[in-house]
Parts: sequence; structure tokens; C-alpha cells
Amino acid sequence: MRLVAVDIGGTHARFAIAEVAGGKVVALGNAVTLKTAEHASFQLAWQEFERQSGGTLPRAAAIAVAGPVGGEVIRFTNNPWIIRPALIPEKLGVDRQVVVNDFAAVAHAVAQADPHHFIHVCGPDDPLPDNAAISVVGPGTGLGVALLLRHGAGYHVQPTEGGHTDYAPLDRIEDQILERLRRRHRRVSVERIVAGPGIVDIYETLAAIEGRAVGAVDDKTLWSTGMDGSDPLAAAAVDRFCLSLGSAAGDIALVHGAKALVLAGGLGFRIRDSLVTSGFADRFRAKGRFEGMMAAMPVKLITHPQPGLFGAAAAFGQAHLDAE
Repeated sequence: MRLVAVDIGGTHARFAIAEVAGGKVVALGNAVTLKTAEHASFQLAWQEFERQSGGTLPRAAAIAVAGPVGGEVIRFTNNPWIIRPALIPEKLGVDRQVVVNDFAAVAHAVAQADPHHFIHVCGPDDPLPDNAAISVVGPGTGLGVALLLRHGAGYHVQPTEGGHTDYAPLDRIEDQILERLRRRHRRVSVERIVAGPGIVDIYETLAAIEGRAVGAVDDKTLWSTGMDGSDPLAAAAVDRFCLSLGSAAGDIALVHGAKALVLAGGLGFRIRDSLVTSGFADRFRAKGRFEGMMAAMPVKLITHPQPGLFGAAAAFGQAHLDAE
């Protein structure tokens, strides 16, 4: 069955034609990326994709959105679009649809992606288990967390808000990061540190420890100068980020009772080399009496170029097996 897969974020909306069979994605066409600021509504962006596609679109849609999907209205934090799921058939001319959270879509991508779309990070270099819980963690603008439950030939994706659990410092430097954040937030969740913008507070804390005055900085600049080594303090902040990510990912896997963990997202891919050299693995397995269990857990990074689109199509395939 052919369908339109859509992945909507704050800045961009990505579209592609996909095909599913037997609940699985068997084909995903080239992605078309549109800027949300250049289209007044999702319906108009859909029509632009139809124009660029040069023909009538399939009458089925799989839509991944950056944010909660419950309720009668879906709103976006950095995007003026509003989506009313009940009106999608009328507005888009589709007969079947599925709307999922964008990180739930990523978990669906983890469930269905081929093995060559994963690279080894730490732990044993074994395939992802077929009958087990797998934690999926993605540092980005926030910290996405989902639980993938594989059972035989099937699977189930459970979206979670695991990124909003409490941050747990493990040394004096992280104590100072937490102290800095507590000046602004009554409660400090893990995604305040283990997400892209968190690099700023890490950097400023390290600067204070070093007695260095720093001007206003932004996370994009720090990631760039930290990754290329042009700013040693930013490079130290990247390493510290990886340590904290290791601790948080290990906590999440422990809570989920997982047998494997997959890192996802563009930021995860960008720091893949730093993950290997930074001490991420040591922090991931440093869980006291359960250190042996954590050390035996495969940790991988998904490298699929369009996990949101692929995962949205996979979610549709699982939800509409009867339509194939």
C-alpha cells in the first residue's frame, strides 16, 4: 500500500511517498523538505508537495509531529500550524491516517530498520534482540525517550516522557552544573543538561570553575567549536555532555528493563566519535551492583537518513495491517 509519510518539526516539514506491506516499510521515496515558515498551514504544504510530486497523492497519510498528539488540536512550539486530526481526511483527501509523536516514529524506525542502519557504540557488538525491551534515546532540542518492546515477529512502541526525569549528578563538576541550573529552575530535569541547548550551561559552569570570563554564547556555536577542537573549553563541555548522556541512558535502560539501547537523532550522529572516546561507556554501565548487566548490553546508534519519515510509515503499517 502506498502512502504519504510526513515528519513535521518546528522549522521543516519533510514529505515522502512510502510503501508498506505486511506491516513493514518496503520502500521510501526521496524526501522533499519544506520550510514551515513558507507555508501558512499544513494543508498548503501538503498541496505544495503534491505539486512537486507531479501527480495525485496516495489516499493514506502517516504523520509524525514534534509534540504531543493527543486531543482534538495539535499545536507546535516553534511553528504556527494547527492540525485537527479529525479533519485530516477532509483537508488532505485521505481515507486512512495515523498521527504519532516524532520520537515514537523514531522508535518504529528502530524496530524496522535494516542492521546496516546501525553502528556500534559500546557493549557487545551483537544484533538488537528479537524478544526484549529496547530503550530508544535521542538528544536533540529536548531528550526523546521511547520504549520498544519486541515480541517474536511483532513489536510495540510505548512513547514516554523519560527526558523529564530528575537529573542525577555523579561528581563535583556535575554538582556545580546542577547548582547553576537550580538558580533558574525549581526542578532540574535530565534534558536540561542532556539535550542540545544544555551544552551552554555545561560550558558556562566549566568556565566558572576555570575562573574564565566568557561572553554570551549559543549552543550551535559551542557544538561547532567543541567538535572541531577550536575552543578547548567547548571541547571539554562536549566530553562532559557525553558523560552525562551515558549516565542518563544507563538509567533509562535500567528503568525499562532493557536488553539493548539505541541512540537516535542528528546530534547523536554528530557526536558519535566523541561517544566512543569520552567515557560514555563507563558512565552507561556504572550502575553499582548491576554494572555487569549493563556492560553486557549492546548500545547502538541508528544512522537511517530519514528515521522520522521511515518510522511514520512503519507506524502506519502497524496500525493498518487490514488495509494491505
